[in-house]
Amino acid sequence: MTVTDTGMQESIPFDPYDYDFHEDPYPTYARLRRDAPVYRNTDGDFWALARHDDVSEAFRDNVRLSNSWGVSMDPTSYNENAEYAMSFLAMDDPRHLRLRKLVSKGFTPRRVSELAPRIHELTNRHWARCVEMGEFDFVHDFAGLLPMDVVSELLGVGPSDRAYLRRQSDLLIHREEGVTDVPEAAVRAYLELHGYYAELLADRRRRPGDDLVSALIGAELVGDGVAAAKGERTTMTDQEIIGFMMLMVVAGNETTTKLLANSVYWGHRSGGQVAGILDEVGAGADPAAVVGDWVQETLRFDTSTQMLLRRVVDDVEYGGYTIPAGDRVLLLIGSANRDEEVFGPDADQYRIGRDSSRTILSFGLGTHFCLGAHLARLEADLGLAEIARTVKSFDVDVDAAERVHSVNVRGFASLPMKVVPR
Repeated sequence: MTVTDTGMQESIPFDPYDYDFHEDPYPTYARLRRDAPVYRNTDGDFWALARHDDVSEAFRDNVRLSNSWGVSMDPTSYNENAEYAMSFLAMDDPRHLRLRKLVSKGFTPRRVSELAPRIHELTNRHWARCVEMGEFDFVHDFAGLLPMDVVSELLGVGPSDRAYLRRQSDLLIHREEGVTDVPEAAVRAYLELHGYYAELLADRRRRPGDDLVSALIGAELVGDGVAAAKGERTTMTDQEIIGFMMLMVVAGNETTTKLLANSVYWGHRSGGQVAGILDEVGAGADPAAVVGDWVQETLRFDTSTQMLLRRVVDDVEYGGYTIPAGDRVLLLIGSANRDEEVFGPDADQYRIGRDSSRTILSFGLGTHFCLGAHLARLEADLGLAEIARTVKSFDVDVDAAERVHSVNVRGFASLPMKVVPR
């Protein structure tokens, strides 16, 4: 079956750029799953998949559904040069696999695990200041600081530059109402970040250290006879290293900031579930042992990454519809994570302790599964464990909270909070 009219978009309006949609996308997702799980928007020139089965199948299909033009709908970003800002996230195999292998030489689970004590130290420092204030903005004073510090520690960025990088990162993803392309401020932020990281890379080539950038400079696919026989590079180019650093700004910083703030927001609105966790810790439970389910349910219920784009290179069929080569299709992760067929009739309820570890799609699936998933979970676990260890209760000013407006990323720009220390 093919779609040639505007019937779907008239019956279910769905605009990924709409501010009202950003405030609460889930009623729209529910209608899509029920009435138009394979959705066509002719005005926006895109398809969208809303059900878990379709989204998971699409993630696994890296042959007919391509990443090579990036994962963003913005016309300026959606092109054959997307890799300059998105690194291997905007590549297909075999180029994707080659670069991912090289990055993995430096971005190892061991390197991430070795960073845990430092993440714990940074968490304690930022959160102790929040507890001392008693009333603060959770994003500005904690959630927006910790992930940028962690990424900066990995890349070897000094403390004096981190606030600047954070501002550019925010500008990179923010979209003004009514703007359906990359705004000028985001273009300037990209150029600023690119220039900064180019200088950082040049410095590391002159003076190597023990940071991730130095590790990437030295990374090599040793013994890769196939690549050598084809004349392919077995090391990373400067542009590839800079592209990966650019990816880290969003994938390693913005999404984790949003995960932390989303956890606190829904924890506040959880009907006493998080209060029970805080009581358990007060009675002697190990904070690290009890916050994992809190993070997991937030990843499912209100994931930071809501949707990713794919370019169709060969006709594909979903739900009886043929999506032709050359079209674009959105994988609605936020919708898939609320699919009643997978998570039960209470999928639209925030229930800590739900078993979803094998079914959530927050980090993707298949060859493009998020390389930083372990780091994001580690930061969130340590952050929430420190909250549980140090406060009896907390309160969020829901009415004063301000959301980020972005097509791909969902979370808060501001989240006023009060705590009662232990």
